[in-house]
Amino acid sequence: MVTTVGISLPHDAVVGPERRAVLDRVAAAGLDGLTVGDHISFHGGTGFDGIVSATSVLAARDDLDVLIGVYLLGLRHPMLAARQIATLAELAPGRLVLGAGVGGEDRNEISNAGVDPASRGRRLDETLGLLRQLLTGAPVTHHGEFFDLVDAVIFPPPAPAVPIVIGGTSPSAIRRTAKYGDGWLGIFCSARRLAATRTEILEQAAGLGRAPDWFGVNIWCGIDPDPGRARELLAAKLEGMYRLPYEKFQYIAPAGTPEQIAEFAAAFVAGGAGHVTLIPVAGTVTDSIDLSAEVRRLLVAG
Repeated sequence: MVTTVGISLPHDAVVGPERRAVLDRVAAAGLDGLTVGDHISFHGGTGFDGIVSATSVLAARDDLDVLIGVYLLGLRHPMLAARQIATLAELAPGRLVLGAGVGGEDRNEISNAGVDPASRGRRLDETLGLLRQLLTGAPVTHHGEFFDLVDAVIFPPPAPAVPIVIGGTSPSAIRRTAKYGDGWLGIFCSARRLAATRTEILEQAAGLGRAPDWFGVNIWCGIDPDPGRARELLAAKLEGMYRLPYEKFQYIAPAGTPEQIAEFAAAFVAGGAGHVTLIPVAGTVTDSIDLSAEVRRLLVAG
């Protein structure tokens, strides 16, 4: 059964001058929270810091949760990331989920952050291991491939703990989730892929004595009362971002009415996704919120 249905909105809607009105509408519509992204310098310099964006939302509303999906954790030092997460947990206890990813769509973003793209997976693994230790509040001494810490402490630790969920569909991402994650976050995948990935993660985690229990999906979608208009809006957005024809995305990024989007998302819920984030493309930001709220109503109603 789905437990949360949230929304991801354009960055300027979340941090711009109308952000309070936008967040008020999200809350009033009954959506459970927002998902924010993270990029340092993506394809020509665009970007938005996931921690700062999350802080903006959490400080503005006490009734909206935030998923950072996903944070390029491997490009940050684990001490800095741990302090920021611990501070956010003090500001908004129990309302943050940290998604962690390896990045890679823009290799310049990685190399210009001082990280060798060829080692980013190993660096993320080491960072995740350290982050989990640091967020317990206990002293950490570590001498690894990328980091050296001596009696490092982050206090106070988050209470409750901040769930850390892993993004990616590669075998490395599945192994990483089983070893370090509290769950997994999918995007641009089918419901069948989500279910299979969930099963594989749980099997690998069981062998390590772990049991991740947070599974979610981010779904790009065009939403409009007119399905043709929904397709036009979504195609223009995705083709502009990825420079690929919409037909490359049509089976994993649906377009249609709220009823059609809810039917598409229901297959992910049946496959084990308890958390759904819609990334809607609609006529206006207001339409995105209101139509996504209707999708949530339909999903929760079953």
